[in-house]
Amino acid sequence: MLRLAGILYSLISTSLAGTLIVAVLVIGQDTLTPILVAAAAGFVLALPVTWLVTKAIYS
Repeated sequence: MLRLAGILYSLISTSLAGTLIVAVLVIGQDTLTPILVAAAAGFVLALPVTWLVTKAIYS
């Protein structure tokens, strides 16, 4: 289960971070700080999402 979670995390975290970065840029925040915060938030939010997806795949 941990191996699958690691693979899924690499896909989910980059997708979430990229989506949040695009959202931040669309609302007009084009400085470094909001972009880095959005990327960090994407990587952090990917942890519970990965856990839920992995759990759903195994059940």
